[in-house]
Amino acid sequence: MTAHATDIAPRNVTVTDACAARVAKIVEGESENTVLRISVEGGGCSGFSYKFDLVPAAEDDDVVLEKNGATLVIDPISMVYLAGSEIDFVDDLIGQSFQIRNPNAVASCGCGTSFSV
Repeated sequence: MTAHATDIAPRNVTVTDACAARVAKIVEGESENTVLRISVEGGGCSGFSYKFDLVPAAEDDDVVLEKNGATLVIDPISMVYLAGSEIDFVDDLIGQSFQIRNPNAVASCGCGTSFSV
């Protein structure tokens, strides 16, 4: 996996093969530079929530994670909260979803999209 950004270290955020494959499939029909943006926003039942958006390109200050043809971007502020995380895609009997295993989260809600630090 390749990670790069201006003056920002990737802080050991990893992308699983399953996540990379799903992102590549999602952006397949989009414009050439489309990437998946992952961000952390205030809100949710535990204080912070993860947000996933398709965007036309990375911003200049984004941390860019590339793996197996998939590109994910994270803004520098969100990277502080995501340091050390693993981003995965899970397909099981309950359904399909991106999941973030975040060592900084001290509590999370049952839906898995909200957490506190």
